[in-house]
Amino acid sequence: MRPLFAMLILVTAMLFAASLITGPAGLSVVDGLRALLLGGEGPMPIVMREIRLPRAVLGLVVGGGLGLTGAAMQGYLRNPLAEPGLIGVSGMAALGAVLAIQTGLSLSAAMALPLSALLGAGMGAGLLVALAGPRGGSVTLILAGIAISALANAGTALVLNLSPNPYAANEIVFWLMGSLADRSMLHVWLVLPPMVLGAMLIWTTARDLDALTLGENAAAAMGVSPTTLRWRLVAGVALIVGPATAVGGVIGFVGLVVPHILRPWVGARPSALLPASALGGAALVLAADIAVRLILPERDLKLGVLTAIVGAPLFLHLIWKTRSGGRM
Repeated sequence: MRPLFAMLILVTAMLFAASLITGPAGLSVVDGLRALLLGGEGPMPIVMREIRLPRAVLGLVVGGGLGLTGAAMQGYLRNPLAEPGLIGVSGMAALGAVLAIQTGLSLSAAMALPLSALLGAGMGAGLLVALAGPRGGSVTLILAGIAISALANAGTALVLNLSPNPYAANEIVFWLMGSLADRSMLHVWLVLPPMVLGAMLIWTTARDLDALTLGENAAAAMGVSPTTLRWRLVAGVALIVGPATAVGGVIGFVGLVVPHILRPWVGARPSALLPASALGGAALVLAADIAVRLILPERDLKLGVLTAIVGAPLFLHLIWKTRSGGRM
C-alpha cells in the first residue's frame, strides 16, 4: 500500500507543477517558476501568482475534497454508486450561484457569486438536517438528499426558464458546466478553511467506517454511534462539497469514479481509501484542468464537461458489471 501512496503523491505533485507551467502565456518552465518564487517586475509574476497559482491550488483542494467525500459516502452507505452530491448540498450551492448571476449580484462584487453559493450550501445542509431528523437512518438521509437535489434542480430550471436576460442565462449555463479559470487567491482563502475543517471531520470517521463494513450491529457492539457518525459525515461532506461547488461550479463524477479506481488497490478498508481517494481526486481534477487548456483552447472547454466525458463510460461499465453479476 505504501508504494501506491508514494505514487499518488508523486503524480499529484507532478500534475500540480504542470498546472503551474501550462497556459497560453507561453512562459518557459524556468522563467515561470522564477517569477512565482522570486517575483519581480513585469507581467510574469502576475500571471504566475494571480492566475496560475490559484487555479492549481483550487484544482488540488477541489479534486481532493470531491475524491475524499466520494469515498466517505460510499463507505458510510456501503454502496459503490454513492457520490458527494447525493445529500443535495451541491445542488443548493449551484442554485445560490445561479440566483446571484440572474439578479446581477455577481456583477456588483467579485466574491458575491461564491458567497451566494456558500449560502445556498448552508441552507441545503440545514434543510437536510430538518428533513432527515436527528434519528433518521441512512435511507431517510438519502431520500432527504434526493428531495433537496430535486428542489434545487427545479429552482435552477425555473430561473433559466423565466430569465429575461439571454446573457445571464448563457452565463448560468456555462457556470454550471464547471471551471477553475479566472479564479483568484481570494477564492482560495474563502473556501480553504471550511474544506480543511470538513476533511478533518471526515477523517475522524475513518475507524467507524471500518467498523461499519462488518455491519451495523457489529459496529454498534464496537462502540460506534450511528447518529454521531452520520452527522459528522454529513457535516464534513457539506463543508467540502458546498465550497467546492461555490468556486468550481458543478464538477461531476470525480467522487464516484476515483474510489472505484483505487478500491482494488487498498482493499475493503475505508480508512485506507479516504486518503487515497483524496490524492486520486486531486490528480484527476488537476489532469483534467490541464487538458482543458490544451484541448481546443480557443473554445474554452469546460472542466465539468471533460470529467463527465471521462466518468460516464466508467459509470456505464459499472452498470454493465452489475447486470452481469460481477463485483464492482
